[in-house]
Amino acid sequence: MSVETAHELFVEELKDIYSGEKQAIKAYPRLVKAVRSESLRDAMQAHLAETQAQLERLEQIFELLEERPGGKTCNGMKGLLEEAFEHKDEIDPGSVLDAAMIGALQRVEDYEIAAYGTVVAFAEATGQTEILRLLEATLMEEKQTDEKLSTVAHEVNEAAIAEAEGGQEEEDGGNDKEGKKEGKAKKSRVIRKPAKPLKKATKQSR
Repeated sequence: MSVETAHELFVEELKDIYSGEKQAIKAYPRLVKAVRSESLRDAMQAHLAETQAQLERLEQIFELLEERPGGKTCNGMKGLLEEAFEHKDEIDPGSVLDAAMIGALQRVEDYEIAAYGTVVAFAEATGQTEILRLLEATLMEEKQTDEKLSTVAHEVNEAAIAEAEGGQEEEDGGNDKEGKKEGKAKKSRVIRKPAKPLKKATKQSR
């Protein structure tokens, strides 16, 4: 569809956001299962519930505009979620994966904050007060989620760093043990010269 007017652009932006939210709702349950941090899991589940409510707000907006929400794929959200799933597939479960997941989810939030900021500005400029109210409510939730993820990141990042340091200590300890074993083995392999045979005593003639 070609976009020729500000209203058409506004509707296209809303369709893009709608597609992104639907993708997030589908992806989040699978991503939640991959994380170990309870704080992160709780934050993700809470935002999933919020996202479902945000989708309903968008549907209300399309009704007010007398437009249909479908017919568009948000490629930006698709790419961001693909990166999150790459982390899930490439990193073992634990604090490091949790830290990577927070980074991926905050990129999603930043993308959504920018998208909602755009349509809020359009609604405000065109004087669509009811639509503006609905969009501003969602924008505030997205910002709060981003802040919550930042708070959880402090805890998760510290755990990831501690996990890495613990692994290094175990590796160093293992190397020390191997070194001691090798030292003992070398000592046990000391070559001893065979003792010289005793000479038989000869009888002296009288």
